[in-house]
Formats: sequence, C-alpha cells, structure tokens
Amino acid sequence: MRRIDELYKIERDIGTLADIERAAVRKEKAAPLLESLHAWASSLVHDTLPSGKLGEALVYLRNQWPKLIRYVEDGKVAIDTNLAENAIRPFALGRRNWLFADTVSGARASAHIYSLVQTARANELEPYAYLRRLCAELPAAQTVEQIEALLPWNIKT
Repeated sequence: MRRIDELYKIERDIGTLADIERAAVRKEKAAPLLESLHAWASSLVHDTLPSGKLGEALVYLRNQWPKLIRYVEDGKVAIDTNLAENAIRPFALGRRNWLFADTVSGARASAHIYSLVQTARANELEPYAYLRRLCAELPAAQTVEQIEALLPWNIKT
C-alpha cells in the first residue's frame, strides 16, 4: 500500500502540470517506484499459492502490468480509471430499472441517450440544455462539419 500511496502522492503533486511535463515527472519519479513494485511482486509470485487472495492479486498485477505502466508514458492518461467508473456508475446502479426495455431498439436508443448525457457531463455541459440544443440543431445539419460542430467537445458555453 505504501508503494501505491507514493504513486498517488506524485499524481497529487503534478496535477496542475501540462501533459508533457506530467509525463516527464512520471518517468523520473513514478517509473522507479513501479519497477520496484514489479520486482517485489515478481519475487513473491514463486512463494505464494495462486489460489489464495495474495496469489490472485499477484497474478492480476502481472497480467495487467502493461496497462498499469501505460500512464507513465502519456501525461493525458490518468493513473486509475476512477473518472470512467464514476461516469458509468449511474448506469450500473440503474441497470435493474432498465432490464425490461420493451425492445432491443428501445434499449439501444436508451444507451445512445445515456452516452450523450455522460459525454455532455464529461465536457462540462448541462445535459438537458445540450440535448435540447442537439434536438433543435441536428435536423438542420447538412454537412459533416455541421454535425461535428454539435459534438459535446466542440460546444462552447
């Protein structure tokens, strides 16, 4: 846990840096900590039963290692998936409510709307206002450029 805490401390310290600077600091400070974590975990693998909780965690760490260290190379990538998990949490919690969609196309349409709502939120737009604008302007869009202008990340508030 201390090793992971150190990685998160680095993230707190570099939170306001530009992406390139963030990646440079990660390479300098986080990469050695990750190498140490990998060496430690690798040394435990041979002395740990794979069926126990620690063994399962070590196997998971080893299998996910390439994905874990990816964030060091790119300053845009977060150390964890918390933002994505928080974005999909309302759908996971509401899954039971949506079990009984009458048709496949109705379920698909709901998924499209949920995706638009979450993408609007991720781009700091108020979802209802964005959907109203989208419904008003999309029918008049004639070109790819006009459609792309309505994407949430292209809307200027």
